[in-house]
Amino acid sequence: MKRVLACFGTLGLASGKVYFSETFGDGWESRWTSSKWKESEGTQGKWVASAGKWTKDPEDKGIQTSEDAKFYGLSASFDTFSNEDKELIVQYQAKYEKDIECGGGYVKIGPKMDDPTTFGDPTTYNIMFGPDKCGYTKRTHLIFNYKGQNVLKKSDLAYKQEVEGTSHLYRMILKPDNTVRVEVDEEKIYEGSLKDDWEMLKPKEISDPEDKKPSDWVDDSMMDDPADKKPDDWVTEKRILDDEAKKPDDWDDEEDGEWEPPMKDNPAFKGEWNVKRISNPDYKGVWEAKKNREPRV
Repeated sequence: MKRVLACFGTLGLASGKVYFSETFGDGWESRWTSSKWKESEGTQGKWVASAGKWTKDPEDKGIQTSEDAKFYGLSASFDTFSNEDKELIVQYQAKYEKDIECGGGYVKIGPKMDDPTTFGDPTTYNIMFGPDKCGYTKRTHLIFNYKGQNVLKKSDLAYKQEVEGTSHLYRMILKPDNTVRVEVDEEKIYEGSLKDDWEMLKPKEISDPEDKKPSDWVDDSMMDDPADKKPDDWVTEKRILDDEAKKPDDWDDEEDGEWEPPMKDNPAFKGEWNVKRISNPDYKGVWEAKKNREPRV
């Protein structure tokens, strides 16, 4: 995981009651517990308070991951509540100041932990929400725990955390009728039913084993932008010869071999270039076989 600047917003109900809110002002360390889940392996990262690289208000801070290739987690508690017959809203803000190769900037909401310092992947949660990327796999996660199982959405939600250094506002609204709406920067990216789009209930029908996906079916929701080209001045060489280095006066070619200048970091290096991903206009959705009623035994 690489650097992420995050500001956790609100956890509340549509009636206006706010169960949790955080802007990471003074004293945030006393309200949050940093995870030590990976500390013994030496891969646990440290959180810092920062306004980020680009800000007009240095006092407007969030929390930021301070090291690359580390595991990060921290948690805070709030009062137990029920969202029965009410809307539940989860909202937070995140900014990626540079691209990540593999990592997520998501939040998890779940039962109280006996030891918050153990917070990590094995920790039980009720809802997991937010951006996640590893290689070419990019999506906005929305996972619900149902009867002890973490249930992923059948098709991925769009990944909106692109490399631009700006903040994005994530909002999830869970409604009493078991439908859910997801917004990023107040733009709806999904609205639908838990029953239809998450496999929580045992199906009354089963897939027809004789039904095959058409050969021309397009099930990739995202594609490389054919108009996006690598700039001519994009530098991909990470290391270059140090042309300012001089052969030492005491260097003996016969004894030491032919002298070669050492390598140094290339100041013009811009990182690996990746083509921009866009929505696929030929995308037909997730293909599903025809359904047959499940035989009764």
